[in-house]
Amino acid sequence: MAVTAAGVFRRTPRERADQRLAWERADQPFFAAGACHILAWACRDTYPDRPIGIAGLRFAGERQVFHVYATWADRAFDHAGWNPEADLLAANREFERRPLDRIAIVDDLATFCRAQHHRMPHEYWDDPLPRAHDYVSRHPPPWT
Repeated sequence: MAVTAAGVFRRTPRERADQRLAWERADQPFFAAGACHILAWACRDTYPDRPIGIAGLRFAGERQVFHVYATWADRAFDHAGWNPEADLLAANREFERRPLDRIAIVDDLATFCRAQHHRMPHEYWDDPLPRAHDYVSRHPPPWT
């Protein structure tokens, strides 16, 4: 799957206001915008024997992370599957047309969600974790 900037799939105002409407989006838009952090942690949990990291993108100089993804070596996993991390960074910078910072995220999911004002799994219309694990399973990891 080709690298695509997360912003391509931003939720509409109606999707932001209606959790069920947001939930009913196809998997790629759902995990690109609104549940990317859930997907990243599901990826890490799927491969406990691998050193999967979590990284985030934010606009330069800002604190808030707008996109989260899993990392392994020089690869990144997000809504577009496994791709070179450099390609993911370039696609998002080009789409946003402003400088971005990549940050390593060392918090657990709950701490991250509190600090970044992201939803925990129980705050979605339905549990996103099974959906995220299914999505991860459809994208072979780069080490196979």
